[in-house]
Amino acid sequence: MLSDEELLNLFQKNLETEYLGELYARYMHLVYGVCLKYYKDVERAKDAVIEIYEKLQADLPNQQVKNFKSWLYVVTKNHCLMELRKNKSRKIVLTSIDEELTVFMENEVELHPIDREKNSEETAKALEDCIKRLKAEQKQSIRLFYFENKSYREIADELKAEIKKIKSLIQNGKRNLKICLETKNEQ
Repeated sequence: MLSDEELLNLFQKNLETEYLGELYARYMHLVYGVCLKYYKDVERAKDAVIEIYEKLQADLPNQQVKNFKSWLYVVTKNHCLMELRKNKSRKIVLTSIDEELTVFMENEVELHPIDREKNSEETAKALEDCIKRLKAEQKQSIRLFYFENKSYREIADELKAEIKKIKSLIQNGKRNLKICLETKNEQ
């Protein structure tokens, strides 16, 4: 079985959709989930999954992608947000658009702190070590936000806390992770 990176390279080199199809199939359920979360409409989410695949066929040959799953997540969020903006007159109810837009703007390309660093086993180990050093609430919020891709609202509901507190925990956790990683890099 080929890795995501190998399938991506084969698609970009040969432009054969079978490679992209296999790669996309691995994450189609995630794309559908993100679309469903934004649109709150099953049929619209299904249509978006197809639209995003077509967009990938056109755009992916000219993109440099290090982590396909994270990149696809950003593309999916962008697509949904753009469609929602275009169709605002339809009065689509999105319970957390302001919160999600904030999350999106804060994390535009960077879905995960590891994306900022050179992607290596050493960096992954350093990041994991730094996460272990965080306070319990920060650690839990960071894991839910970055590793499980949950929104501020979902984390607040799960931890039975206010959204403002979750935002603060994540921001402080990100700052502490950055400081810890920089310290490790200097050593």
